[in-house]
Amino acid sequence: MRRLTGPLSGLFILLMAGCAGITEDPTKDWSPEKFYTEAKEKVTEGDYETGIKYFETLEARYPYGRYAEQAQLEIAYANYKYEEPALAIAAADRFIRLHPTHPNVDYAYYLKGLVNFHGERGFINWLFGSKDDLSDRDPKGALEAYNAFNEVVQRFPNSRYAEDSRQRMAYLFEAQAKYETMVARFYYERDAYVAAVNRAKYALENYPRTPSTEDALGIMALSYKAMGMDDLLKDTLRILRRNFPESRYIAETGA
Repeated sequence: MRRLTGPLSGLFILLMAGCAGITEDPTKDWSPEKFYTEAKEKVTEGDYETGIKYFETLEARYPYGRYAEQAQLEIAYANYKYEEPALAIAAADRFIRLHPTHPNVDYAYYLKGLVNFHGERGFINWLFGSKDDLSDRDPKGALEAYNAFNEVVQRFPNSRYAEDSRQRMAYLFEAQAKYETMVARFYYERDAYVAAVNRAKYALENYPRTPSTEDALGIMALSYKAMGMDDLLKDTLRILRRNFPESRYIAETGA
């Protein structure tokens, strides 16, 4: 063949170089089962980014069928492990919306609870550890975790995730009670006695029979004493004595 020279030779070389740089997609002939197996393996190995990519490609190429449905749930789990809580919750919500009667929808709710629960570890660790200012502490995630676990317990009482959900709910219930009582004390220490009483009442009404009950009653008693509201102080002390006869708050009020 006659050798190419001039401008055409440069164009030919560029075209050949471009073709040489094109890599074939190794997944182009993968079946749904192959996609699912490879994606699961990547997630198991900790390569969450690739696993998520495979699951998303599986759903895009084969949008119908059990593998696509399960891929949606696996995307939620992989994002949870990849520490992408917003994406994990969005994927779980999407699965619940698209498949409300799916046999594994209980896991979608449970996963939402886990994402919020572990996302609140900073709040929970702070709550049960050293204390600073309350102004930047938001227990919203703890509430959302509680609600998600409650969905599992109420709607799927026989689910394999129900018992763990119950235990986490109990833990979160106590954590919320402690938080509300701490806020009440925060107000009391700043002489905001009405706010302290209201917050303590909220804790007693919404989170009864927890270890924080004594503190909530005690803060109410101290606040009533500070405001000179003797009748309400006596009523609160009566309840405090009946339930916690050795409470230090009885002595603190001078009763």
